[in-house]
Amino acid sequence: MSKDAAATRLALVQAARRRFAFDGYRATTVRDIAADAGVNVALINRYFVSKVGLFRACLDRAAPEQGPVTSGSDLERALGGLIRHIIRSPTDEDSMQLLLLLRNSGDEAVDRIRRETLRGYAERLAGAVRAGGPDTVDDDLLVRAEIALSVVLGMTMMRTSTRVEPLASADVEAVAVPLEDALRALLGGGRG
Repeated sequence: MSKDAAATRLALVQAARRRFAFDGYRATTVRDIAADAGVNVALINRYFVSKVGLFRACLDRAAPEQGPVTSGSDLERALGGLIRHIIRSPTDEDSMQLLLLLRNSGDEAVDRIRRETLRGYAERLAGAVRAGGPDTVDDDLLVRAEIALSVVLGMTMMRTSTRVEPLASADVEAVAVPLEDALRALLGGGRG
């Protein structure tokens, strides 16, 4: 893909992420997105096939920042990645990504993509905890991973979208220690 094509794709994803997060999926048109990106609307179909495909690309781009992206890593690595994400300085990008993941779109295909994305995060987290990887994850561990993901998403929301004080401006240690304790309790193993 050419440098211009990559830049155009990125501009479309960024514009779509903003629109979907703030206006909602149904209220957002491909024309709005193309106008925000400063490109021809036909490029959305060229690069993403459809509005749904563009939505999926927005979540795919969000995935690395929302949780662990490698399976088969140990509990320490998985917890470290989650905790680093939560305690770093929150950004507007974090808020938009959170809204994409949590906001009901009113479109079943899009909501299925959101559910699949969230389940995929939980499966990767459970697989990171279980030495054998995602193929060895049972329902009990998956439920605990989904609860842990809920804690992480709730913490992100309170630190970014709603900016609840004193949590939003709490120092790293004040957030990291109790968050690690909670995640360890959910995912297996006391502090070591």
